[in-house]
Amino acid sequence: MKPLDLITIGRSSVDLYGDQIGGRLEDMGSFSKYIGGSPTNIACGTARLGLRSAVITGVGDEHMGRFIREQLVREGVDVRGVKTDPERLTALVLLGIRDEDSFPLIFYRENCADMGLTEEDIDESFIAEARAVLATGTHLSHPQTRAAVIRALELARKHGAQTALDIDYRPNLWGVAGHGEGESRFVESAEVTAQLQATLHLFDLIVGTEEEFHIAGGSTDTIAALCAVRQVSGATLVCKRGAVGAVAFEGRVPDSLDDGQTGPGFPIEVFNVLGAGDGFFSGLMKGWLDGEDWPRALEYANACGAFAVSRHGCTPAYPSLAELEFFLDRGVVRPDLRNDAELEQIHWATNRAGDWSSVKTFAFDHRLQLEEMPGYSRKQGGAFKELCLEAALKVAAGKPGYGILCDDRIGRPALHAAMGSGLWIGRPTEFPGSRPLELEPELGVDLGGLSEWPRDQVVKCLCFCHPDDNVATWTAQEDTVLRLFSAARRNGLEFLLEVIPSKVAPVDDMTTAHLIQRFYDLGISPDWWKLEPFRTEAAWQNAVDAITRNDPNTRGIVVLGLDAPEDELAESFALAAKQPLVKGFAVGRTIFGDAARAWLKGEMSDDEAVRQMADRYAALCAIWDKARAAAKEAA
Repeated sequence: MKPLDLITIGRSSVDLYGDQIGGRLEDMGSFSKYIGGSPTNIACGTARLGLRSAVITGVGDEHMGRFIREQLVREGVDVRGVKTDPERLTALVLLGIRDEDSFPLIFYRENCADMGLTEEDIDESFIAEARAVLATGTHLSHPQTRAAVIRALELARKHGAQTALDIDYRPNLWGVAGHGEGESRFVESAEVTAQLQATLHLFDLIVGTEEEFHIAGGSTDTIAALCAVRQVSGATLVCKRGAVGAVAFEGRVPDSLDDGQTGPGFPIEVFNVLGAGDGFFSGLMKGWLDGEDWPRALEYANACGAFAVSRHGCTPAYPSLAELEFFLDRGVVRPDLRNDAELEQIHWATNRAGDWSSVKTFAFDHRLQLEEMPGYSRKQGGAFKELCLEAALKVAAGKPGYGILCDDRIGRPALHAAMGSGLWIGRPTEFPGSRPLELEPELGVDLGGLSEWPRDQVVKCLCFCHPDDNVATWTAQEDTVLRLFSAARRNGLEFLLEVIPSKVAPVDDMTTAHLIQRFYDLGISPDWWKLEPFRTEAAWQNAVDAITRNDPNTRGIVVLGLDAPEDELAESFALAAKQPLVKGFAVGRTIFGDAARAWLKGEMSDDEAVRQMADRYAALCAIWDKARAAAKEAA
């Protein structure tokens, strides 16, 4: 078996999508940043569907180039073929959604990094690893990149790989339309037709819209154009027909498009056609490379295209395999898929990036506890939290599976310094000790403050609640948690909900499970749960059952420490580690309490504080790892 299913080759970009819907591109006030470019989108879309995908492209040696590379890694795409060009900038695209028929866009691609690809950038051993190579039309528009694409295709054929073409005709990228005509999809050009037809024999699969086959075939009559393509290529031809679906022709082109092989379409609302073709091709490649017949492959393709046209952005809109299978089994419930709550939850939960199967967390997001210590000042508190981060990084030592909880009020310097460190980062939102729950003022009345948060930070909310709370308390707390959860999702942030009923009233083995179910019934599906260390296996099992029953795709649970001594934590870890859904711990004062009290009074140096906290954090990590290993062995 070859290591890769698919290598795509061609353009990549940073897409800046206007957030305001229904206005001109001139009117946009803010933009969302995504990766883009047909080969890049398809590599990500197929990776989400379970294919082992890679991309050959070029990015600049700057922030946007690093963003594309890092995002590709998050999507599970092999980036060995991504060339970093020290001379050229990463391509940018500005896009907007005006209405269901108008999607203005501007390409910033003048001498961009992906156009710097050459034949020398095509590694034969890399191409030999793939079952298929997919090219897109833009890179056939320039002699240098054209040579690179043809080299990749010839090597693919040499090593027995299938080849595919996304015609992907953008007239202005071929120089036959102006910069302001990025939205244009068709301008006749005999030269472009000749350039395309000279390469069509190299492909086993050719995909395009009717307009794209018009340029490839040199005729505005679709059947005539398809016949012209057939004269120079034996490829399977797949013609996309918008809302009508798509049709495949393996042999002779019939007299009517309706006589080809088709797959079922889906009655959905058209919200954004940009990137829909790349989503379509992702589903098509999944079916084709899995050996499905064309009707089934086209069903995958149509479904993936339906997701794309119903959501904002290109790559972010594409489904995971679990999402696609769920959708094909359940069908369309409402045509605006982005507002289908059940589907959107699966989309969110199955496309999250990062492997957090283990999260051993040093929690120093405490505010009230530090503020009450002798010697505390805001400046000293911030400096101490930087020492906490230093201890956390010392223990993590670049290894995965470690995290911190840090606040922005006292710990802002540490919080900012932690970004990009590889740590899992949770950030509290609750006002310390509040009940009913109140949120930190920095978030704003409308929670607009979350729009300023980096996407890699997890929104953490501690709610002191109990099933026996009165109606007024529950109403206030539910409203706050629901607003916060909704705002987190709106801003693309993961959400951690911490519940501590034992501080409110007596608890039994069902108390926390009842709380969990209540929040799910409210429409809140946390990515993470932070739970008390239960004393019985029954309490753990009840809580885990409540979570998995409502959200089998949850990230998991971290168990909190409640300032317990190390021996008590070891006992609670042993019980919690028996549950695979528990991914680790979040412990704070057990690690930093003694150091904070001594350091704030001037009785401990920086180095001594870091050393003590690192030793205690490392000891807890070892206890957790031992408990997890013992649980796995017992299982």
